Amino acid sequence: MLGERRDQTTAGQEGGRAKAAERKKMWIKLAIESNEFHTFADNLRVHGIIEEANFDIGSHHTHVVEIRDEIELTSMKEFPKVDHDLISQACSNSGKAKVVIIVVESDEAILYEITGRGVREVSTWTMRGGGKYTGSKLSEGASKSFFEKISREANASIPEGTPIVICGPGHAREKLAPLIDGPKKLVATSMGGRGAANEVITEGLAGDILAEHAVVKETALLEEAWTRISTDGAVAYGENMIRKALEEGAIETLLITADLVREEKWESVVSGLEEIAATLIQCSTDHDAGEQLTGLGGAVALLRFKV
Repeated sequence: MLGERRDQTTAGQEGGRAKAAERKKMWIKLAIESNEFHTFADNLRVHGIIEEANFDIGSHHTHVVEIRDEIELTSMKEFPKVDHDLISQACSNSGKAKVVIIVVESDEAILYEITGRGVREVSTWTMRGGGKYTGSKLSEGASKSFFEKISREANASIPEGTPIVICGPGHAREKLAPLIDGPKKLVATSMGGRGAANEVITEGLAGDILAEHAVVKETALLEEAWTRISTDGAVAYGENMIRKALEEGAIETLLITADLVREEKWESVVSGLEEIAATLIQCSTDHDAGEQLTGLGGAVALLRFKV
């Protein structure tokens, strides 16, 4: 892709001062060694050794790939089906709007951004004091000021037209809702904090607003897996148990982290799913249920029957 390198031949002395090397744009071809993807920044950093460029061949370089950048990608072997599937899913999710969840309590509010692949905490507001011992009049004034501050900053940061879910365990959400601009839905939850956001996602409390997001489907399936594990149900986890379930044709759905599915030892498992008409779900780890899956070894299978 098009990148920049400093041309050391342009460095030196100029008018008694050190002259910095000029940055020159050029087409740079890398032999990729590693990459890092920042989900919520939509940034892919690709590290490697320069194979083709105007100079610095053999040096390390990093391409920062952003939305609408033009790149050319070549592989020494065919891209596996799991990669094609994930790209297709990403393309289909790209047109889906991000959703904002605001969890509100009387003295705290947290704003979360929900995308197709994860959950991110964006802002937190906390009311210090609030007139606990100074009478109800001052307390009401402090509360009003607190909610006005939340709405002012939230309205400034949320893109126009973004669906907003306002939730929480008490009545604070009803005080904040009229101050928030844009399409919104009020939802009662049994708890506050991040737990409330997870409750909205897990139990489908937001209705159609979040229904189309992959994170909702993944969370629901993983919750089903945890339930089956706790009740000794039809479920398998750990490589050996999953392989045994595959051999017996028992797997209905395999939930596996997107990184783990690309490890060589899982290739035979993934390729065997098609033979028994099982479904593969590549899970993100950018939400709480995905992190729990990582803690369980990165893979769990919902079974058609116990093995």
